[in-house]
Amino acid sequence: MLSERRLQVLRAIVQDYVGTEEPVGSKALTERHNLGVSPATVRNDMAALEDEGFIAQPHTSAGRIPTDKGYRLFVDKLAGVKPMTGPERRAIQNFLDGAVDLDDVVARTVRLLAQLTRQVAVVQYPSLTRSTVRHVELLSLAPARLMLVLITDTGRVEQRLVDCSAPFGETSLADLRARLNSRVAGRRFADVPQLVEDLPEAFEAEDRGTVTTVLSTLLETLVEENEERLMIGGTANLTRFGHDFPLTIRPVLEALEEQVVLLKLLGEAGDSGMTVRIGHENAYEGLNSTSVVSVGYGSGGEAVAKLGVVGPTRMDYPGTMGAVRAVARYVGQILAES
Repeated sequence: MLSERRLQVLRAIVQDYVGTEEPVGSKALTERHNLGVSPATVRNDMAALEDEGFIAQPHTSAGRIPTDKGYRLFVDKLAGVKPMTGPERRAIQNFLDGAVDLDDVVARTVRLLAQLTRQVAVVQYPSLTRSTVRHVELLSLAPARLMLVLITDTGRVEQRLVDCSAPFGETSLADLRARLNSRVAGRRFADVPQLVEDLPEAFEAEDRGTVTTVLSTLLETLVEENEERLMIGGTANLTRFGHDFPLTIRPVLEALEEQVVLLKLLGEAGDSGMTVRIGHENAYEGLNSTSVVSVGYGSGGEAVAKLGVVGPTRMDYPGTMGAVRAVARYVGQILAES
C-alpha cells in the first residue's frame, strides 16, 4: 500500500503530465503543488513510485510520466468525477432536445461527446433484446403483401415486408393488429415469442398461414444479427495526440473501424456502471496506447446500450468521466420521454 503522501505525489504527476504533455520533475512538483515536503523527499517518493511501476522515465531527462498502472490507481483512488457546470448541462440538454428521432439522437450524442471531450466518441444504438415493444403496425401494400412496423420504447423503428401465401383482407388485418398489440405492447422483447405462440389458433383456418408468416417475420426482427449498431465520431481528434502514440496512429484507426472490437470495448449493454479501460487493459493490441471510458444509458434506470469515448492514456479522466456520465443521463431522459 502506498502512503498518503506518495498517492498525492502520484496525483500531482498525473495532473501535470496530462496538462503539460511534458515529463514531470521533482522541482516542478514542489513548485506547482503544496505537498508540504522538500524536493529531496519528493525525489525519494518518485523513486519509490517508479520502483513499484506507477511512473516511468521516458528518456534520460529528470522527468517522469505515469504508466498504465499509475493511471489505474489514479482513476480508482484519486480521481473524482468532475461535475459539469450549469452552463455545460444546459448546453447538453439544449443540443439533445432538438433531436427528431432515434437516429438524430444518436448522431447528436456522438457529435456532442466528441466536442465535449475532444476524443473519439462511440455510441451504441439501443439493443432490441433489451427494449420493450411500444407498438406493432401492420399495413396492407397489396392483397398478399404487408408491411410490419415495429416501434420500441427507445424510439427505434424496424420495418419488414411480409409476402403472404394468400390475400389477407382488411378485417383480418385489423383483427391481427389489435390482438398482436394487446399481447405484446409494453412487454419485453424476450417475452414476445411465448406471448404470441398460440395466436394463429385465434384465426380462421384460411388465415392461419398468413398469421404464422407475420409472426415469423416479427420474431426474426427481434433476433436479427443481434442487431448491434454503432455510430462513431470525432476520429479527427486523434490527430491532435500524435505524440501520444508511440509508433503510429494507424493501429488505433484500424481498430476503430472494427465494429466487433468497439462493441467489446464498450462492454455489456446491461452493465450501466462507468467502465474505464486503460492502455494494456484493452485486449485489442492496436488500442494498447488508448483508454476507453464508457457507461450504460437507458430509460427507467436500466441500460439498453453503451456510449463512451476513446482517447490516449494521457487523458483528463475526471473531466472525461463527468462528460460521459452527464451525456448518458440526458440521453436516457430523452428516451424515457420519447
